Amino acid sequence: MLAGVEPLGRGAQLLAERLRLPVLGCPDPLAAHEYLRRVTAEPELVRSDLVLKTVRALRRADGDLASVLRTTSTVLERPVTLAGADGGTLAGDPLDADERAALVAALPRVPVAWAAPYRVDLPSGALLIAVAVLSAGPVCWLVARLPAVVPAEAAAVPEVLSVVAPAVAERLALRRLELERDARQRTSLLGELLHGEPSEATRRRAVDLGWQLDGWHTGIRIGADGQVDVAGRRADVVDAFDAEGLQAVVVEQGDGWSAWITAVREPTATEVQQQAAAIRRVQRRLVQTVDAYVGVGRVQPGPGGIATTLAEAGDAAGLARGRAETGRFLHVDRLGLAQLLLAWTRTDTFQPAAQALLAPIKDQPGDLVTTLAVYLDTESSLSETAAVLGIHRNTAAARIAKIQHLLGVDLTNPDERLALHLASRTTPTE
Repeated sequence: MLAGVEPLGRGAQLLAERLRLPVLGCPDPLAAHEYLRRVTAEPELVRSDLVLKTVRALRRADGDLASVLRTTSTVLERPVTLAGADGGTLAGDPLDADERAALVAALPRVPVAWAAPYRVDLPSGALLIAVAVLSAGPVCWLVARLPAVVPAEAAAVPEVLSVVAPAVAERLALRRLELERDARQRTSLLGELLHGEPSEATRRRAVDLGWQLDGWHTGIRIGADGQVDVAGRRADVVDAFDAEGLQAVVVEQGDGWSAWITAVREPTATEVQQQAAAIRRVQRRLVQTVDAYVGVGRVQPGPGGIATTLAEAGDAAGLARGRAETGRFLHVDRLGLAQLLLAWTRTDTFQPAAQALLAPIKDQPGDLVTTLAVYLDTESSLSETAAVLGIHRNTAAARIAKIQHLLGVDLTNPDERLALHLASRTTPTE
């Protein structure tokens, strides 16, 4: 070990290589020697010192979760992440895709209190150390990333994370209480709005929350299948609306969220269609992590209009839930015609004729019947059709062109569109 960090001369390099002797350079070789001696001869003391250093640092840290993770990362000099059961980053330094996949493959879906820290060796030679954070909320993991396997560090980091995990659980519990308190406040106020004309006290509470009761409201109901932390995921729903430029009030309700968008003046028909398209894009953002179905009500005026449009949105969402062919999305402005079409297509006399009409495209590759139904449901929008079917817009355009050629129809003709729309609704799952 040499003092300084200047490069070795050529002769010294050759000698070190010949003797296979590593040469270390540092500003303070005595301190470095003492540290290396302790790491190799007294690793238990090194681990204890690191744990005590972490505890002291956490006492000085701020009370929020981000500060706890940041402090832990500083003490360890390694990235620290709070990850969900799917490996997604909840807080701290994000994991890359390969690290996330390896972590999910190695960890149990339901951790137990007595489980030891998990070690995940990555193909790159890096190492992930994961400790379960046990709380009343969803499963999450405290993860540190080590760039290489150094035995002393690999032994010390799990002990540090085991000390930090209860502190993280405490912050999560406090945050959960705050979220649930706010959710109860929003749900209570929404309940008052849904049961008649709002009182002066209700109006004051709405002002406190930033809710605009006057104006023109469009109600939205977002349902979620499966187990979803409705209060915890509200921020994700708000972010999805914000990303599409929609200023929506979002309230936790039942197994999903009720929301509405308020305009100062009555929207035009074009604006309503544009808004519905934006809400559909919100759903696409959410379905990446939540099995969401969405209903949209009509535009309604005044404080009482909130209850009316949300009721319509709820009815539409109930129908959308079982209709994968519409992307599990329904807008009440389109719902009347859709329900009428469905009623007509249930008759015994219509179905054989409809099947004969669609016979030329029924057995063609590309599921042309479903493509046609979605295309007509989305008002001839190739972009919407492609998004619902999960295909490229050019692919959707090619399918529509093929459908028109095989059927010998012009989809811009209203009569032919209506006939094909009726026919395509007879067997929506085929």
